[in-house]
Amino acid sequence: MSKVITSFFFLYLFTLTLYGQEWGKTLFNDQWKFHLGDQPEAKSVSFNDEKWRELALPHDWSIEGAFSKEHPSTNQGGALPGGIAWYRKTFHLADTVGGKQVYIDFDGIYRDSEVWINGHYLGKRPSGYTSFRYDLTPYVKFGKQANVIAVRVDNGRQPNSRWYSGSGIYRNVWLITKNKIAIDHWGVFVKSPYVQKERAFIQQQTTFKNLGPKAVSADVVITVFDKENKVIVKKNFPQQLSLGKSEASLEVQVPQPVLWSPENPYCYQIETQVYVGKQLMDQYKVPLGIRHFAFDAKQGFSLNGQRKRILGVCMHHDLGALGAAVNKKAMERQLMLLKEMGANAIRISHNPPAPEFLDLCDSLGFLVMNEAFDMWRKKKNKFDYSLDFDEWHRQDLIDLIKRDRNHPSVIMWSIGNEIREQFDSTGTALTKELVAIVRIEDSTRPITAALTETHLEKNFIAQANALDILGFNYKYEQYDSLPINFHGQKFIASETTSALATRGHYDLGHDTLRFWPPSAKEKFVKNGNPDFTVSAYDQVAAYWGTSHEQAWKAVKERDFMTGLFVWTGFDYLGEPVPYDFPARSSYYGIIDLAGFPKDVYYMYQSEWTNKPVLHLLPHWNWQAGQTIDVWAYFNQADEVELFLNGQSFGIRRKQGDDIHVSWKVPFQPGTLKAVSRKNGKEVLIKEIKTASKPARIQLTVDKNKLHTGINDLAFVTATIVDNDGNPVPLADDEMVFDIQGPGFVAGVDNGFQADLSSLKGNRKRAYNGKCLAIIQAESRTGEIVLKASAKGLEGAELKLAVMKMMNE
Repeated sequence: MSKVITSFFFLYLFTLTLYGQEWGKTLFNDQWKFHLGDQPEAKSVSFNDEKWRELALPHDWSIEGAFSKEHPSTNQGGALPGGIAWYRKTFHLADTVGGKQVYIDFDGIYRDSEVWINGHYLGKRPSGYTSFRYDLTPYVKFGKQANVIAVRVDNGRQPNSRWYSGSGIYRNVWLITKNKIAIDHWGVFVKSPYVQKERAFIQQQTTFKNLGPKAVSADVVITVFDKENKVIVKKNFPQQLSLGKSEASLEVQVPQPVLWSPENPYCYQIETQVYVGKQLMDQYKVPLGIRHFAFDAKQGFSLNGQRKRILGVCMHHDLGALGAAVNKKAMERQLMLLKEMGANAIRISHNPPAPEFLDLCDSLGFLVMNEAFDMWRKKKNKFDYSLDFDEWHRQDLIDLIKRDRNHPSVIMWSIGNEIREQFDSTGTALTKELVAIVRIEDSTRPITAALTETHLEKNFIAQANALDILGFNYKYEQYDSLPINFHGQKFIASETTSALATRGHYDLGHDTLRFWPPSAKEKFVKNGNPDFTVSAYDQVAAYWGTSHEQAWKAVKERDFMTGLFVWTGFDYLGEPVPYDFPARSSYYGIIDLAGFPKDVYYMYQSEWTNKPVLHLLPHWNWQAGQTIDVWAYFNQADEVELFLNGQSFGIRRKQGDDIHVSWKVPFQPGTLKAVSRKNGKEVLIKEIKTASKPARIQLTVDKNKLHTGINDLAFVTATIVDNDGNPVPLADDEMVFDIQGPGFVAGVDNGFQADLSSLKGNRKRAYNGKCLAIIQAESRTGEIVLKASAKGLEGAELKLAVMKMMNE
């Protein structure tokens, strides 16, 4: 057996435990060759790819490029390059695989991908977000004979996206080997139609595939495991499997079920095994989160019989300095920051997500609106999915529903975002068609769409009377008219706010909300800040939006609004309203692109959690004679008192629906201190000190142990501090990150939306005192030593251990 084959079967044993729910499914990410540019002859087996770059997937070539206003994606698409590229992989299959079915699964390729195996054309998928499978069986070779798979990716027709898409095979790839008798692709659908305290009735719809010479009698064994992997239920179902595909509806009961919720995201596992005689032919595991929920036109949303407000954010798919390339650890970091803020829901905007993202939502406890399309037939960009909609929307929608319908986190399907057909009669028929497709594949979840037209007579999607919930984007001032205009309907604020901010930057002397740009007549703001910043006081929004406080209060005060999704949880590459280039990433996020919370993060934390919060802003490095607006977000207290160098500037209490309190304070260097109290007793103290000149670098890291084999990451925050350890809020020194040992710098960032330096080097200027280095573990074990340096500053270093996973 060759080295390639040996490593292949080692990988199989590892990934089945770590990632796989499907028997015979192995990660297929290593030892790919890559070439940027079009080489049509690369589909041939005999093509020489020796000079091509070798890399591991997932891979996004756009993020490796330079920011430029010349790129046809424009700054709306992140001002990064697209183009055409090829990937090739040579691999062997053991003789023992002969006689089995061999498939390849792509979780996502952006975009217009075409695939060949050993010179045979397998097909094309235009969508950059759809997961799909090809059957390799008729074309693969076994033993010493090599196989070559070639993938052409065309992201050259630009612009095709309203945000940064990335380019390439940016999600995971899997190789699957199956027996002739097996469970079909995405062939298990688990439902819990009746949930009681004593028991839950579990119904499993299973599709089998029999490619053998004849029909067979089989035993289908369903086993339910609890969170500790103990068997709760095991039941055998004799089945007759005819040639081709067949279906069976099988039922088991789970006694005294633990219900899944954001507070307790308890997941069982349900395993399906297919035996013919004593031979195990296939097995398939899916998560089983038992829960029941309802939407009510007056009382909103309830989960497991308890009323719950959906407190959500919208999320695009990029991972900041990593680009679009999927990394589970980076997604986990994003979700944990949002969880800590108090969010319990995610609207995936506006495309099918990576499968791992939903795995995390299941395990961390997020409610998900899973969205299929950003457009139908009517385009939003010259080369977008509207060109492919007629031919591909049915298949892409079916694939989304089948792939994701077992995730307990998914509570609703969205068939579109701000679809332009809502304004003409074609929207009615298309809505009915798309809803019918969803209902065939999953009748257990409500269907929605994110709409903008709040008058029924003008809204042809709502006129279809096919949606279970009407989502409305923005227009909070019209919420009270919704129950009148759409009588008896259920509502969710599917997109809100569009407030803008740059972390750590504050414009003084503004007490009212400013709209940048002020109207649709201006594409960009004309009188913005010359340095392309936006104030982090919650006082600037795009003309269609409003402040975070106002958007939240509008939902908070109305029971019939089931919840909201704030635009957006994180800044993302592309769509840098309100500015033209050199701005290249968004200002909308509650958290910046590097993962550093902006001040408004603590507004939500004070409103959406029960943990004590006291957050004071802004920094305290100003000029003599300036009067500073000082804000405090707080909860779990009646009042906050502010002190400057020991002198009280008064006590503030929230009045009416206030969400923050404030003072006007003449600047003096020293210590600004806020004290929150409840019933006269101190709850929290927050201090901000005037920093002196930058003196040294301070490093903190989210974890000090990394593991091989899973693209594990450590997120290192570099903060510039003075001699007393106070953060220097305006420091912009360039930092260099040098690394020794089994790791590398996977990305650097500072969160500033108009920074045009590379996100993929090992150096980055601090922005407002901070920057981020992302460290990725290699395949070998050992110790990583990271050193951070900057001219004129005392450097810092930290050490990270790289270890094998327990099941390697």
